[in-house]
Amino acid sequence: MTLYSAPFDSPVGTLTLVADDAGLIAILWPDDAPGRVRLEDARDDAAHPVLSATAAQLAEYFAGGRTAFDLPLAPRGSDFQRAVWRALDTIPFGETRSYADIARAIGRPGAARAVGAANGRNPISIVTPCHRVVGTSGALTGFAGGLATKRWLLAWEARGAAIA
Repeated sequence: MTLYSAPFDSPVGTLTLVADDAGLIAILWPDDAPGRVRLEDARDDAAHPVLSATAAQLAEYFAGGRTAFDLPLAPRGSDFQRAVWRALDTIPFGETRSYADIARAIGRPGAARAVGAANGRNPISIVTPCHRVVGTSGALTGFAGGLATKRWLLAWEARGAAIA
């Protein structure tokens, strides 16, 4: 299956958008750890319909005009990981949930650590909002884009949620 990629300049750095013909596969951070999201080589194609739609919706998000995404998603992962990622999609804009909350939401209340691991493997950052997951105490915990970026995204959304 052919993969397509395109850069997207954002307030949190240049992101790499990756899609196949089924949907968005990944949004990679500038300093993403090699192997966090395993992808074969992708060819540059900013005009690919999924990538252009993703870029347009991310631009709206960062301009303050979008609080939810409507994109075809095709993340690659185990059944458990995909269940966690679907649960992330239910976290409302401007709100957070704990790893334990997500574990309960997927019917695995004792799996908070496994949820944390799956959250860390979320390939579609921002669109599938893994940045909205915090520790039970409310503390910011690991994030592929870095804790400063997670803090920025949460503050950005809190500002937008207050206006809405």
